Amino acid sequence: MTSRDIVIRTLEFTGPARTAYAFAYDHFSDLCGASASATTLTRPPRDLHAEFPDFAGDLWEDEWGNVWGRLDQFSKGESLAGAIRAWSDLDTYRWPDLDNPARYADCAARWAAHPDKYHLAWMAGWAFNICRYLRKFETFLMDIAAEPEQVARLLAMADDLICRQIDCLADAGADGVMVGEDWGTQDRLLISPLAWRDLFKPGIARCCARAHARGLHVWMHSCGCMTAVIPDLIECGVDLLQFDQPALHGIERLGREFGGMVAFWCPVDIQTTMQTGDRATIEAEARALIDRLGRFGGGFVAGEYGSWEAIGVERAWGDWACDAFMAYGGRPA
Repeated sequence: MTSRDIVIRTLEFTGPARTAYAFAYDHFSDLCGASASATTLTRPPRDLHAEFPDFAGDLWEDEWGNVWGRLDQFSKGESLAGAIRAWSDLDTYRWPDLDNPARYADCAARWAAHPDKYHLAWMAGWAFNICRYLRKFETFLMDIAAEPEQVARLLAMADDLICRQIDCLADAGADGVMVGEDWGTQDRLLISPLAWRDLFKPGIARCCARAHARGLHVWMHSCGCMTAVIPDLIECGVDLLQFDQPALHGIERLGREFGGMVAFWCPVDIQTTMQTGDRATIEAEARALIDRLGRFGGGFVAGEYGSWEAIGVERAWGDWACDAFMAYGGRPA
């Protein structure tokens, strides 16, 4: 089997020859990832340091018009000011040209050069991830409670763009799309499950349907404990959930309640287990992840976190995890 065959069989529970791998750094991966190239659109220049004179870190504006700040050299920072500061801004807002086919020429070339790999398209996020920056995170959470009609209007516009981007990625040769939607705190969903189902679930279902109609799998990342809506995400059509903190949900629980219905892509837990620096503990969890989540004729992609230094984990500890996954799940031919 090629890497592409192994990943597809893993996602569709049809018996891959070994565990699928999506490791970082110089380790092996069955995936070939790509994303849209830079936009050619420009926005009027701004003096960001004049707008934020008390901010001591890096400042920049993204293609959405959001202003970002960062105080360290590891994190992606946070949106300090969203592009849509008042709801009236939405009437004239210029969305990025993510539906421009020219932005996917590099994706097509990269994937054509690796026909044996699974072609995974990295998207900017879906509606929640996009809109929480456009309005600024804490403002958007208040919007959900106070102005759901305006939120629904914004989400619908974002979903329109997402569906057009899915078409561009399918045309470029993608096999699946990867989206990041960080929905959880340490112990619960960021908003009530009822509000989530009312405002966000229909758009997720719509985007999944568009992807499936174009022959693509849907991969979704979320940090935090959003276990309450996993059944909803399965119902929407999400094919794989990427969790860097599988222990937060309970590895055994994920396998018991959702195994065989949705695939999982996880490293050894980055919040608890990896920080121990204990080789036996790390290797034991690698085996447990394969045993609990990958025993359904597939269903598990073994991963590696891409920024160990940001969380105080030594590279050697990550090497132990990757080696344990391959020793137990089968080494690539």
